[in-house]
Amino acid sequence: MTLPARIPIVAIVGPTAVGKTAVSIELATRLGAEVISVDSRQVYRYLDVGTDKVSVETRRRVIHHMIDVADPDQPYSAADFVTGCADSVDRILARGRIPLLAGGSPFFFEAFFRGMLSEDLPKSRELRAELEEMASARGAAALHSLLGTVDPMSAARLHENDVRRVVRALEICKLTGDTVEEAWSKRMKIGSPGRYDVLYIGLTRERSLLFEGIERRVREQFDSGFVEEVEWLLSNGYDERFPSMLGFGYRDIVDFLRGRCTREEAALSDARQTKAFSRRQMTWFRKFSPIVWYDTDGRSTSSIVDAVEKESRSHLGR
Repeated sequence: MTLPARIPIVAIVGPTAVGKTAVSIELATRLGAEVISVDSRQVYRYLDVGTDKVSVETRRRVIHHMIDVADPDQPYSAADFVTGCADSVDRILARGRIPLLAGGSPFFFEAFFRGMLSEDLPKSRELRAELEEMASARGAAALHSLLGTVDPMSAARLHENDVRRVVRALEICKLTGDTVEEAWSKRMKIGSPGRYDVLYIGLTRERSLLFEGIERRVREQFDSGFVEEVEWLLSNGYDERFPSMLGFGYRDIVDFLRGRCTREEAALSDARQTKAFSRRQMTWFRKFSPIVWYDTDGRSTSSIVDAVEKESRSHLGR
């Protein structure tokens, strides 16, 4: 029996502020592609400034998918992303266009291309309550440290303040006796493992330059209506109860607006957490394969895309 040919796809990955958006837009223009955003925060409506969404004008010129697909008070999981992304890919291909994935959420990439655990994973309300109580009593860092002892890879992927996901990872580990990664391979998966022939295009930059870019981006966000965006969200009932508002930047501005810190302290905290996140992104993306890395230091977007376009066309057979 002849197996169906895998669909070639190009995905642009890299840390925050490395230039993925500019490269993906120019590459999409040259290839006649449509961009699928792989970003766990850009899925939310009204979270615009703090997530660096591409402008509406740009989206009219280059079609983008998986942006503004959920309200901030809606739970949105990797499983939701997998379903939406697969639908986007199919619609793009049906139009004779090229799907181009681009973003900085490693777990979403992993879930889509490798598959992920179905929603019927073992759960324990008692264990979850115990872990949440531990986080309250001993702090989020202690809970994250515990995860690091039983599942270092998940600990590297998750921020210590993301208590909800740390608790879930520990719950899986304790109930199955496996790491989350091991549990993936033993259970029914959703997603499209084996359907796509993916080539990852990785963008990188010398760390000090990347950190300068992150600081610059945070300043630009704070000067371009980020605080006002969070004020609007709070006034419309979207507060820190919802996971969408717990990301760095948003929770820092909430703290500022609640009088728990100054505006400057909020900006510094945002930049500090974004830098830490960029390190975790690179730890995860370095495990992706096959991947071709491009150093963006001192190079224009066009010169980077010249090289990326050649690699992409070769992979896509275009």
